[in-house]
Amino acid sequence: MRLVIARCSVDYDGRLTAHLPSALRLLIVKADGSVLVHSDGGSYKPLNWMSPPCRLTQQPDKWTVTNKAGETLTIIIEETLSDTSVDLGVDPGLVKDGVEAHLQELLAEQLHILGDGWRLVRREYPTPIGPVDIMCRDADRAQIAIEITGHGEIEGADSADGTVPRGGAHVAVEVKRHAGIDAVEQLTRYLELLNRDPLLAPVRGVLAAQTIKPQARTLAEDRGIRCVVLDYDAMRGVEREGTLF
Repeated sequence: MRLVIARCSVDYDGRLTAHLPSALRLLIVKADGSVLVHSDGGSYKPLNWMSPPCRLTQQPDKWTVTNKAGETLTIIIEETLSDTSVDLGVDPGLVKDGVEAHLQELLAEQLHILGDGWRLVRREYPTPIGPVDIMCRDADRAQIAIEITGHGEIEGADSADGTVPRGGAHVAVEVKRHAGIDAVEQLTRYLELLNRDPLLAPVRGVLAAQTIKPQARTLAEDRGIRCVVLDYDAMRGVEREGTLF
């Protein structure tokens, strides 16, 4: 990962245009090819960025980042205060808490919750930006990516014999105990990557959670992602007190 602190201006030209006037900013170039422009505010979100695959062309005072759609991010560098590169190695990924890990395990064993005829392909399906919790096949052989969360908000192992099932659609599952808007955003990023693989595309998405806030449902469904509410107690076979049946 390369970290550059520089006084710069930034122009984006693509589906729309955007301009960032000259200021001191952090420029990040990741090993996957993505380029991000950060300020010292705005929480974790970059001011602008270009997702991979993209090409970075560098001149002493100008960076030009171009993606496969021909969109460009032009960074004019007036002054460089720091320029360092660090090899972060392979990231082991986020360690889920007990409930999230159990949700993933239970859903992988109870795929009928998502639809009849669904079959497991693999848990912890790898992508360049981290593993998707579950990849499975639905009865119609359509590709599905599933994000499992403990509480959805806007904001494993292979199958038993290690082979790909004959029927069903691929499902990728990301498990979180508490999820904000990141749950939808992370699933969206997984889908973008998975759909670049001609052997998988088209891949659809499912957001599965114990609770899903209205804003999360709105954003997910606007992006073509199906939302499914999970009953953790029922999946564990726990009977609630105070019920007749």
